[in-house]
Amino acid sequence: MDFKGFEVADDVKLELYRAMLKPRMIEEKMLILLRQGKISKWFSGIGQEAISVGVASALKTNEYILPMHRNLGVFTTRKIPLHRLFSQWQGKMGGFTKGRDRSFHFGTQEFKIIGMISHLGPQLGVADGIALAHKLRKEKSVTAVFTGEGATSEGDFHEALNVAAVWDLPVIFCVENNGYGLSTPTNEQYRCEHIADKGIGYGMESHVIDGNNILEVYAKVNELSNDIRKNPRPVLLEFKTFRMRGHEEASGTKYVPEELMETWAAKDPLDNYAKHLIETGLLNEDMDVSYRGEIALEIEENLQRAFQEESISAILSHELHDVYQDFDYKEVAPLIHKRNIRFVDAISQGLKSAMEKHNNLVIMGQDVAEYGGVFKITDGFVEAFGKERVRNTPICESAIVSTAMGLSINGMKSVVEMQFADFASSGFNPIVNYLAKSHYRWGEKADVVIRMPCGGGVSAGPFHSQTNEAWFTKTPGLKVVYPAFPSDAKGLLATAIEDPNPVLYFEHKGLYRSIYEDVPVNPFTVPFGKANLLKSGGDITIVTYGAGVHWALETLDKHSDISADLLDLRTLQPLDTDAIYASVEKTGKLIILQEDSLFGGIASDISALVMENCFRYLDGPVTRVASLDTPIPFNTSLEQQYLSRSRFEQALLDLLSF
Repeated sequence: MDFKGFEVADDVKLELYRAMLKPRMIEEKMLILLRQGKISKWFSGIGQEAISVGVASALKTNEYILPMHRNLGVFTTRKIPLHRLFSQWQGKMGGFTKGRDRSFHFGTQEFKIIGMISHLGPQLGVADGIALAHKLRKEKSVTAVFTGEGATSEGDFHEALNVAAVWDLPVIFCVENNGYGLSTPTNEQYRCEHIADKGIGYGMESHVIDGNNILEVYAKVNELSNDIRKNPRPVLLEFKTFRMRGHEEASGTKYVPEELMETWAAKDPLDNYAKHLIETGLLNEDMDVSYRGEIALEIEENLQRAFQEESISAILSHELHDVYQDFDYKEVAPLIHKRNIRFVDAISQGLKSAMEKHNNLVIMGQDVAEYGGVFKITDGFVEAFGKERVRNTPICESAIVSTAMGLSINGMKSVVEMQFADFASSGFNPIVNYLAKSHYRWGEKADVVIRMPCGGGVSAGPFHSQTNEAWFTKTPGLKVVYPAFPSDAKGLLATAIEDPNPVLYFEHKGLYRSIYEDVPVNPFTVPFGKANLLKSGGDITIVTYGAGVHWALETLDKHSDISADLLDLRTLQPLDTDAIYASVEKTGKLIILQEDSLFGGIASDISALVMENCFRYLDGPVTRVASLDTPIPFNTSLEQQYLSRSRFEQALLDLLSF
């Protein structure tokens, strides 16, 4: 291993050795504790320390790093107190996730480290968002994100690289190529010679680095990061290395040829570097013994502190409370002055007001800039706010949702427009696994609103017509908003953007240009979790939302003799169960109308809640009216048959006569 030719100061060389020695000694101790049953699982980075330590040492301490589960050296180089790491691995309160997640699945703003999720790929897009925030604020900062060679096959890897390249984001993508994705060798994972070659397709600078040579890693990353701070751009780095132990300890390494293990054992980054330092006179045996003694003492003292910490007591209220970040809702009242506008105009006004109020708010989506979005909601926004804040995106929903999360981590807000709600399926993973879970896992907010143009009745077919809100009401950590009127659309959007939690904001396309209302011209808010009682009556309770509200109104106008409570839910998460229960207690009958298909929809949950909490008040069966359990057809007559609108009137009359 050639350590010559790298311009690194002698004191830095010694510090790099100490920085590599520390995670190696911690790992050796952890393997003992694993055998003793004192920790539950371990992902070893033995043989890869030079990469973690070299990258972390080259970056400034206020620059974000997004490591993986084999990057202990990042955490120790950033000088996280060891007792906190040990508590984290034991699932204790002194860690970073209150026992809710394990190993390195956490982040810490204090040390500018953003941990992984098991789905791997989304953190690459998160790094894009963090870097974008730096770039928008004209801060000369670099973001480094780690992944393994296996994850380079994921779509998120390619989407994140493409976004970073198109937007010239200052991200260093660090790929640790250790030869195996668990047990699958690289020749079964990709066909190019080097992973670095993948950068060519994105017009991205890329390099292959000896990941076992700490001086090469440190010198190259230091050189690149200094340059990237001056000339923002992404760089792809492939670190050639090897994993000397299993993917995790239970996996073992039987799938690795013995001669390959021997070859890489001879390339051990710590042993070889120690020999180099001794040969050059920078290190001697006494110094090495001293270093090891200091680290061993630090490990032992911090282990005892973690062992002495009490185990977590499960407190139900704490668990439920931490799903969402606290949101101090502030009512902004609508003024008397109003203007008659369409549903689509109300959303546009709400967005514009938020952009004027929040200089740190960014709008992202396909065709949202000069084109104004396919529904023209952001028409004129580029002229008003500039292309930096109104950003056309490539067609890569997953990376853009992840980018929005990164913006939030780095102190910004974002509104992401899904061109159609159906396309959220392409960004489903980061929505339900990153945005939804981050606050519960490690206390990090996801200040993101995802706009979801949805709904049928416009002959748009199976891929542009779904009302897929039930995908998200099922997921703790998300808020789901679904207005039916222009005033609510404007006020609820303002609240959604103020709320630091992730909000799925559904907008029915069929209402965009068909529903008008006198809407206050000033910015105002509407609270979440408060249903709107549109009509009051004693015969029956009708609960609905979105286009269903207008279908119910049409039916009641046709049957003026029906005395009904009509509740427009407005938000599905949080859900105004108090209003539902109070109405059912009064009327004794409940019918729930949704546009979504029946099985697994929000109506099923409302029905179950009422049966469990209001059974004694019911004078008839709770009735659910929903669209057919089929995809949405294109043909107009087929679509009308599909929609619940066609069956609501008869179902209402049947329940009234029960």
